Amino acid sequence: MPADGEGRNGVYAATLGWSVTSFDLSAEGKTKALSLAEEYNVGITYLVGDFELISFDEEKFDAVGLIYAHIDAAKKQLFDQQINDLLKPAGIILLEAFSKSHINYNEINPKVGGPRDVEMLYSTEEILSDFVNYDILLLEEIEITLNEGIYHTGIGSVIRFVGRKR
Repeated sequence: MPADGEGRNGVYAATLGWSVTSFDLSAEGKTKALSLAEEYNVGITYLVGDFELISFDEEKFDAVGLIYAHIDAAKKQLFDQQINDLLKPAGIILLEAFSKSHINYNEINPKVGGPRDVEMLYSTEEILSDFVNYDILLLEEIEITLNEGIYHTGIGSVIRFVGRKR
């Protein structure tokens, strides 16, 4: 789980029986993630560092989840390429991220959260361009209601993508 923050997504996957490797920039996030994993009686591997500096074998993972990963605009395409390299053939990518049109929702209601730089947000065209060697199982831009604490409350717009690597 790249950009797993405090580990909620990685721990959830582990409760389903998945072997989970998470990483993020935050050492504090790792501490919280490992505590959460202990609370749910599951184990996860959690690495701290920049995705460009963490080294994994190519085609190592069966699935990668990108859930609200806020990637610097200048690194987003490189990040997507690294995700592609990490997945085994027939591997699955699960992505949910704020869409480019989310910027309008954020202007109306700053409490909905998300990046304020439109280039950090996703579009279906970017997904199709960055993941050309995938069979699309789901690709949609939808409006959702967020209720994720004080920093993510209100109506927003997200991209959901599930793809299988060819």
